Amino acid sequence: MASPPRRRFIGLLGPAFVAAVAYVDPGNVAANLTAGARHGYLLVWVLVFSNGMAVVIQYLSAKLGLVTGRSLPEILGERLPRSSRLAYWGQAELIAAATDLAEVIGGAIALNLLFGLPLWWGGLIVGLVSLVLLAIQSRGGQRPFEFVVIGLLLVVTIGFITGLVFKGVEWSEAVGGLVPRFEGSSTVLLAAGMLGATVMPHVIYLHSSLARDRHGRETDPGRLRRLLSATRWDVGLSLVVAGTVNIAMVLVAAAHLRGVEGTDSIEGAHSAISAELGPGVALAFAVGLLASGLASTSVGCYAGSVIMEGLVRKRIPLLARRSVTLVPALVILAWGVDPTWALIMSQVFLSIGIPFALIPLIVFTSRRGLMGEYANRVPLKTAAWAFAAVIVVLNLALITLAALGAH
Repeated sequence: MASPPRRRFIGLLGPAFVAAVAYVDPGNVAANLTAGARHGYLLVWVLVFSNGMAVVIQYLSAKLGLVTGRSLPEILGERLPRSSRLAYWGQAELIAAATDLAEVIGGAIALNLLFGLPLWWGGLIVGLVSLVLLAIQSRGGQRPFEFVVIGLLLVVTIGFITGLVFKGVEWSEAVGGLVPRFEGSSTVLLAAGMLGATVMPHVIYLHSSLARDRHGRETDPGRLRRLLSATRWDVGLSLVVAGTVNIAMVLVAAAHLRGVEGTDSIEGAHSAISAELGPGVALAFAVGLLASGLASTSVGCYAGSVIMEGLVRKRIPLLARRSVTLVPALVILAWGVDPTWALIMSQVFLSIGIPFALIPLIVFTSRRGLMGEYANRVPLKTAAWAFAAVIVVLNLALITLAALGAH
């Protein structure tokens, strides 16, 4: 049995696990399966690099909330003139909408795989269940919501790593996939999608609020240092879980789906997994996808509320917001747009939105006037700016490829 101090320390964990759900959402599934099925182990390095970036970024976001007692959108809202603030809110809301689109579509695909439901009905059910999850947060508080989301994260983890217990992964090739490289413009586009699916801009905004709302602004230096230490563990552990899930998806796809006809869609990948690894693994995959959609769409809606409250200074009840943001996903499903294509494109769009959240985060957490003694030191600041530079360069390449019509 854990000692009382250890139990108290463990009790400080949780906010980062809510944020980590966004790192294993249905957009990740589409991007990772496509990467493994098309290119084998080539892009494993993208996930390792992205996960390392995510650890730094999410810690900075949580630290900002704990030290200042304000969320990143609130600090932006305080410093931007009204016109810039509204424009900034507009792009952030588009990012949140792209996130929500991926998550509802992913859940709808899962219900179609499990029960044969039409995608439109599946999307509606995912939206309704997410309303229940958000009601838990609205009425029960953040801690019960954390427990529910962490439970869903556990289901996601089991669902997506089940395939690794089967033989077939070429570990020497997988290790070779840690060497950074591309093979043509299509791999650059896919890497941008994987990056957008891994480093999620909406949870960069959200994590500052999650940490602040759970722990409040702590003025006692000793207590604050303890909270920051617990936050480092929280972020590290949660993103180890998320990173393992993402890498497992690529490895399974590379080992069992490469060159198999039809694996450019989640439905085709599910069918191939069933044929290659058996219906039990395929069932675990579909259940994991459903849990991913349910958890991440709730977290995405929560993030949108935090963004609006901070930048526009208006608060819409979460349940009302959920009802409105569900509509675009249902329209796309009703129109019959290829769901896997929509998922991947949403992740590319998210990648473009990362700098708008990341650059202000680095600037604010590096200011001693705002952060005091907890401002980023040189090694952390250097790493953060290096990550930001990589993201900007990759996004410029992505935009160039899109303009040139690369596929």
